[in-house]
Amino acid sequence: MNRLQKYNTMKNLFTLATVLFSVFIIHAQQYKPADDKSSVKFSIRNFGISTGGDFKGLDGKIEFDKVSPEKTVFNISISSATVNTDNSSRDSHLRKEEYFDVAQYPKISFVSEKVTTRGAGYLVSGKLTIKGTTKNISFPFKATAGTDGYLFEGSFQLNRRDYGVGGSSMVLSDNVTVSLAVFGKNL
Repeated sequence: MNRLQKYNTMKNLFTLATVLFSVFIIHAQQYKPADDKSSVKFSIRNFGISTGGDFKGLDGKIEFDKVSPEKTVFNISISSATVNTDNSSRDSHLRKEEYFDVAQYPKISFVSEKVTTRGAGYLVSGKLTIKGTTKNISFPFKATAGTDGYLFEGSFQLNRRDYGVGGSSMVLSDNVTVSLAVFGKNL
């Protein structure tokens, strides 16, 4: 191989490496949940009336790959002490041991295990931990690109008793709907 052929080979290898590195960077974006642009809401029936609230204190990391969703990772938590139902007396009650026991369990967390495409969106499966109890959940979500990140929106239902929340209350429904709108800001 002459000098010109070696130079062209090296140039081609460098170009290929640059392209592959660029593709990796483009598709393996990392995001930080932006608490001020996100919402984590819940609704439940209490005495037959629909009521609800929300949480704040989002933290964690998101690695989102639109092209290869199997590379996507969500590792997110919220502060259980931030439960807000617009009723301070009820909020204080929800922070106690029978409900969220925020003194012992300050975080509610979700860690994804698998993300796949589903229709025009995605399906995420992972582990949700509330009050020290971890259960597998799956739910659909959509990802909408913004100027400085992605908005991830989805919802799911859970049984509060599976997580030891609310004790054996007969007036409180077992089923809770959780609605998420988590904005992942570019890092």
